Amino acid sequence: MASNVGSAATITGNPQNIIIGSLSHIPYGAFAAALSPVAAAGLVVVALLLMLSFRGEFLVAVRLPSISPRVRINRALLARALIATAVMIVFFFLGQPPAKVAIIVGALLLLTRRVKPERVYAEIDWALLLLFAGLFILVAGIEKAMAPAWADLASFGLGRPAALAAVAAALSNLVSNVPAVLVLRPLVAALPDATRGWLVLAMASTFAGNLTIVGSVANLIVVERARRSGVTIDFWTYLRVGAPLTLITLVLGVLMLG
Repeated sequence: MASNVGSAATITGNPQNIIIGSLSHIPYGAFAAALSPVAAAGLVVVALLLMLSFRGEFLVAVRLPSISPRVRINRALLARALIATAVMIVFFFLGQPPAKVAIIVGALLLLTRRVKPERVYAEIDWALLLLFAGLFILVAGIEKAMAPAWADLASFGLGRPAALAAVAAALSNLVSNVPAVLVLRPLVAALPDATRGWLVLAMASTFAGNLTIVGSVANLIVVERARRSGVTIDFWTYLRVGAPLTLITLVLGVLMLG
């Protein structure tokens, strides 16, 4: 839940924000200045709601045993990665396109004799890349097929942050947040205050991922990792916290961006 809320803070926080950043041309710094306070407030709500929902685990004197896994560190590669990350962040705030900066820095990091290229390429999730490629093709088809209905959707008053947030949150849980952003792109771009519309869309499509376990990829990854560690998080246990958290953070985001 915290990873979802926190990812709303910057353009590079999650895939839908990257898409919104490229479509809206909002500067990286301006985006972060607008949504970082919203994400910070949302993280406070996450912590409070989880502590209240699981008082027997959080509000007790007993502490969980610490686990210190053995980690092998290649200091040279670590230093290169840290320097590359710092340079990348600087270029983000200087207004350079995040996609271009990321691919150039990533390509430079691959230039190494310490790790065989095969080991690096083996870590790439090719199935996920194929999924996103197919997703963009599918959404483009939906966008063209629904072109005559855009005028009807615009009549719902999506210029109001509350209405746009509600539609974005509902659509994000129906078709996932990345397709939702792509489907809503023509409407948001045509709004009188398009900048605020893009920011509301980024906030709502991200916070909506906390509604259910399948609301975001981050949720599925955490649930699967928890299962491997012997902790089962079922759908209804998650929903008991996710539903009120999503509602509260969406209202909070609309108020702060409105």
